[in-house]
Amino acid sequence: MFPLRDDQPSRTRPLVTYALIAFNAAVFVHQLSLGERETNALLERAALLPGRLSDAVRYGPSLELYDAAGTLVTSQFLHGGILHVVLNLWTLWIFGDNVEDRLGRLKYLVFYVACGAAAGLLHVAANPDSLVPTLGASGAISGVMGAYVVLYPRARVVTLVPVLFYPLFFSLPALVYVGLWFVLQLLSGLLDSGSEGGVAWWAHIGGFLAGIALLPLLRGRRRRRERDGD
Repeated sequence: MFPLRDDQPSRTRPLVTYALIAFNAAVFVHQLSLGERETNALLERAALLPGRLSDAVRYGPSLELYDAAGTLVTSQFLHGGILHVVLNLWTLWIFGDNVEDRLGRLKYLVFYVACGAAAGLLHVAANPDSLVPTLGASGAISGVMGAYVVLYPRARVVTLVPVLFYPLFFSLPALVYVGLWFVLQLLSGLLDSGSEGGVAWWAHIGGFLAGIALLPLLRGRRRRRERDGD
């Protein structure tokens, strides 16, 4: 399932969402400019390596733990290929503006980064000894989707479902679209931990659950300006 658009307008200009998209795109362009040795050095320094963080927690000095924990943030802005970055940023474009509208810009930025870090932590817990670099914004964006479905369960999401070579289009309630998406992540995570590479399913699950959990904490007493899903 691939989301094409939603029907939920934002009442404010989503400047943080724009900035996150632009920054991710700029970092990816920088990645493309690097040679193989420079790319490997960047991944070693900034990508999340679960085994490295696990060892730092168990045995490492405070400075090593600080560096390893920092990759929970830096890894969110790296991507493994053009399809990876385009799919992530398109999804952020669709769902991010409405969540930013509800939280406000500063809280939304904190929320985004925190969801990405929580996603990384669950991935580490599921793959504590893996040295496969983990990177991408999908954990943070999963958190945005979690908040979106709580805020706008009845919003409609136009979805592309390719069947063989024939595209089918559906307008699904956000609760249905995101619910099906989450079930797919959960089943995939249970069947494949991702420790040998591929998709970090548990990062998606962790980010999504963090988004639902953090939303009421960051929203506080901010008054709703519209009915959910309207």
